[in-house]
Amino acid sequence: MSLADLEKAVTTLPPDELSQFSTWFEDYLAEQWERKFEKDVTAGRLDHLSEKADIDFEAGRCGAL
Repeated sequence: MSLADLEKAVTTLPPDELSQFSTWFEDYLAEQWERKFEKDVTAGRLDHLSEKADIDFEAGRCGAL
């Protein structure tokens, strides 16, 4: 199925099915994001952010929100 076919199929869904699809797709995207985030954490791609946060905290550059 091509992207154009998928787009056409989505535009022809009745409102209740479109709502169900939308909910499913949002969950799917969230799951994909979570998997990528976990891979990035495991690979150490975010270590620099925690190191910067530690440095800022130790230097007193953190405050209450």
